[in-house]
Amino acid sequence: MATVTAAAPRTALPSFLKHPVVRKLLLLALAAAVLVPLANARWASGSWPGALTVDVSEPLTKVSDWIIDNRDSHPLFLYFLGHISNAVVICVRAVYLVLLAAGWAGVTAAASLLAWRVAGPRLAAGTGLAFLACGFLGMWVPTMQTLALMVVAVLASVVVGVLLGLAAGLSDRLDRMLRPVLDTMQVLPAFAYLLPVVLVFGIGVPAAVLATVVYAAPPMARLTALGLRGADKEVLEAVESLGTTARQRLLTARIPLARKELLLGLNQTIMMALSMAVIASVIGAGGLGDRVYQALASVDVGAALAAGIPIVLLAVVLDRVTGAAGEKLGEEPQPNGRRLWLYALAGTVAVAVAGRLAGRLDWPDAWVLGIAEPVNRAVDWMTDHLYTGVPVVGGTADWAAHFTTWVLDPVRDGLLWLPWWSVLLVVAALSWLIGTWRTALTAVLAMAAIGVLGVWKPSLDTLSQVLAAVAVTLVLGFATGIAAARSDRVERALRPVLDVFQTMPQFVYLIPVVALFGVGRAPAVAAAVVYALPAVVRITTQGLRQVDPAALESSRSLGATPAQQLRQVQLPLARPALLLALNQGVVLVLAVVIIGGLVGGGALGYEVVAGLARGDLATGLVAGAAIVCLGLMLDRVTQPTERRAKKGA
Repeated sequence: MATVTAAAPRTALPSFLKHPVVRKLLLLALAAAVLVPLANARWASGSWPGALTVDVSEPLTKVSDWIIDNRDSHPLFLYFLGHISNAVVICVRAVYLVLLAAGWAGVTAAASLLAWRVAGPRLAAGTGLAFLACGFLGMWVPTMQTLALMVVAVLASVVVGVLLGLAAGLSDRLDRMLRPVLDTMQVLPAFAYLLPVVLVFGIGVPAAVLATVVYAAPPMARLTALGLRGADKEVLEAVESLGTTARQRLLTARIPLARKELLLGLNQTIMMALSMAVIASVIGAGGLGDRVYQALASVDVGAALAAGIPIVLLAVVLDRVTGAAGEKLGEEPQPNGRRLWLYALAGTVAVAVAGRLAGRLDWPDAWVLGIAEPVNRAVDWMTDHLYTGVPVVGGTADWAAHFTTWVLDPVRDGLLWLPWWSVLLVVAALSWLIGTWRTALTAVLAMAAIGVLGVWKPSLDTLSQVLAAVAVTLVLGFATGIAAARSDRVERALRPVLDVFQTMPQFVYLIPVVALFGVGRAPAVAAAVVYALPAVVRITTQGLRQVDPAALESSRSLGATPAQQLRQVQLPLARPALLLALNQGVVLVLAVVIIGGLVGGGALGYEVVAGLARGDLATGLVAGAAIVCLGLMLDRVTQPTERRAKKGA
């Protein structure tokens, strides 16, 4: 007894010190107490010190000049990269010529019949109307250009993704090696992929296709690996007991069992490829994206909308057809399935030949409906009547100006006012509290790299827009998600809207905000909010609906009101889903805030666009590297705790 009594005082600790969060905060406070006075004494200025900045523009300019000077002579370009570039050009041109040779009637018939065989007559009719709408809007040729680039990019992305997925799915070591690479690639904004490919391949179709492949291949790789690793163990053991080889098990068991994941990967790859193919118009992809880009550059909202509608229709059709194909997997095949496919092929050929014999390959000019002029008249009317001076509520330009003055400017000025070391300390604290010391180290190093690159101020400007957009997105997303989780009627009403919004490429969101708010930072933030909102709403709704019904029933039996159930049961139990919604909201917001540089968002997005436009690849590459670092930091700071639980805090 005496021994126990003597040992108790030495082992007892205050209860609050046993909490891991408190211990982390104490360690951070201790580190700050030591390092902050040293940093403040050495660098008293609040902004990033020039002594810690490395000027990389000169070496990057030298590298850029060397690449440009040696593109036509160095063996690396002549015998490897040059062949890749030529192969891409030949493939895209071949697909484009096939589409033109089939004519508008043949392409429309082929798309409709494919949708009919995969998803039924209703979607077939919708697909046909979507392609006809592209012609009526005068965008048939740009649509075929985008479709040709898409076909080549998707095929290449699927091949690369499947090969990487097979490697990760069959080898634990390769899975561990590829996972952080794929994680990083999936959180990077699309703009970050443009500069490196432009540096190597120049402006044009090859750079656009390869940037699209790099951006769209990761989801295919991840879902392929997931499907292979999640295959039914009992089935694999049964196949192995029959004496099959590893190759036979892969072809006869693993891949068939992973069909749903493979088709989901194809769906995600197609949607990301379309989004990137549109954005790649900045580097010469042509097609619909180029029409939108040129129209936005001249603030021609009508022309931008005329090109934006076919992009949306193409995205919706591709998403619905691939989604329907995934839902049909596992169903019993139709008895006359092969014969129906032959009929569909014969019908397509017949329509294409009939159009060619009739000399109707090109969409008739007389059938084009010009919507640009009436849309621009409507925008002019909005400018005269809705931008300013609206009684009580004010105009849209007033809202944008107030949001900039009351929110964006104070947040940006506050971030710039903070000492640089305090920003690093806040990043370390947030990322460590929600993740592990590894995520904290990655986040701090990524943020420090921004300062070392000499783009501290524009990066904080971009960060201020991201923070403001995320705050608005979370308020609207959580409120809408809670309403959808509590009401089946609200959830059913929102579902088609969220489906359409989640299939639209990022570029398209700039069109309505420019029409409503003009150009500036506020429209860029508005586009980011609209783009990120569907994901936040869906994740929030799903998280709240998956709360254990027994916990809800228990609280209800104790007399808890619906509001008390939400605050005390649903929200705490749905915390991992809410953190995941935060993470996805931040990543999606950053992607569009960067693109907002095209409509006056400024900061890093503007520097990338300006570097591309002026041929100053050094400036663009530095801004692109800062975007990469900012994306990494924001992802690590908002990683959900379920990841931390897997890795161990």
